[in-house]
Amino acid sequence: MEYRKIIHVDMDAFYASVEQREHPEFRGRPLVVGRPGERSVVSAASYEARKFGIRSAMPSVKAARLCPDVIFVPGNMELYRSVSAQIHRIFHEYTDLVEPLALDEAFLDVTDNKAGLSLGVEVARRIKQRIRRELGLVASAGVSYNKFLAKIASDFRKPDGLCTIHPDRAQAFIEKLPIEVFWGVGRVTAQKMHALGIADGAALHACSQEFLTRHFGKNGRLYYDFARGIDPRPVMAVRVRKSVGCEDTFDYDLTEMADIVQELRLLAEKLERRMEKTDFRGITLTLKVKFDDFTIRSRSVSPGYEIMTAPQVTELAEQLARSPDLFMRPVRLLGLSVSHPLLEKPESFASQLDIDFPEFVD
Repeated sequence: MEYRKIIHVDMDAFYASVEQREHPEFRGRPLVVGRPGERSVVSAASYEARKFGIRSAMPSVKAARLCPDVIFVPGNMELYRSVSAQIHRIFHEYTDLVEPLALDEAFLDVTDNKAGLSLGVEVARRIKQRIRRELGLVASAGVSYNKFLAKIASDFRKPDGLCTIHPDRAQAFIEKLPIEVFWGVGRVTAQKMHALGIADGAALHACSQEFLTRHFGKNGRLYYDFARGIDPRPVMAVRVRKSVGCEDTFDYDLTEMADIVQELRLLAEKLERRMEKTDFRGITLTLKVKFDDFTIRSRSVSPGYEIMTAPQVTELAEQLARSPDLFMRPVRLLGLSVSHPLLEKPESFASQLDIDFPEFVD
C-alpha cells in the first residue's frame, strides 16, 4: 500500500527563542515574551522559564512569583513574521505542499519532494538542520502517513525532537496515548471522555462509532477514525481566511457604558484597518467581553450584508452592546471580529470540529 509522507514542523518556544537569538545575554536564562504587571499575560516562555512552571496565557504576576528572576520582553511581531517567512522559504525548497497553521508550525507533504529523498524522516532531518544552521533556531518534527499522527509525533520528543510513526507501528502507538493528546480533545471533552471511561487510545478504539457519535456529535466520527490511525485530510497549500478580529485589554476595568462605547468605536477603526490589510469582509460581527472575574461572554449579529467599514462595525457593535444583562460586571477586555465570508471554503481541520483550537493572536 502506498502511504503519504507527511511532516509536521513545530518551532520550539518560537517567540522566546527568537528573542534569545537576538539578545545573547538572554540565552540560557528564563525569559517570557510579554509585559510585567497585573493585567498582562505570558505570550510565550523559554524552556528555562517552563522549568519553573511558567506557561503561555499565564498572568504575568504569577510568572514573576514562580520565577522572580524571569526576564520580560515586550515582543516584536514584525520580527517574528520575518523569521517565519525565512523558515517557510526553507520548507518550499523541499515541497510546495506547505500548509501553515501559525507563524511557528506547518504541515508539509513530502511524498514527492524536490530533493528526491525516499524517506520523509530524512527530509525532516535536513529541514531541522538547515533551520538550526541558517537561522540559529531549533525545530521539532513529526513524520507519519497522515496529519493526525505527524502532529502527535512532533510533540512526542520536544524540544529538538524528531519522531517517526511508521504505519506498521501506528496502532500500538495510538493505543498507549492518553486521551488528552488526541487532536481535537480539549479540556472539557477530556473530562467527558474520562467520565465515560475513555482514558487512552485503547479505550477510545474499543468504542463504537455509534457510541462516540451519540456522545460527541459529528466529532465522534473523527475520534473513531483517529483511534484507528485514519486521517484522509490532505495538506492544503492554500487556506481561506475565516475571520479577522482584534481586542484590547484595559489598564482599568470599565464600568460606564459611555466608556465601553468609546472603546468599541476605537476597536471598530482598528478592525477596519485589519480588514483592509487582509482584503477580508464577512457577514457576521461578534462582540467578545471578558469581565473582571475572567469570565467571557459573546454576542453575534448577521445583518444580511458584507461588513467592511468602521461605521458599519460601530453601529452593529453598539447594537450588540445593548443586549440585556450583558454588562453586569466591570469589563476587563473587549474584542470585535468579522467572520463568514460570502465565498467561503473549508479552511482547515479546525473548521470541522465544534471546539476551540488555540488561535495565533496578532
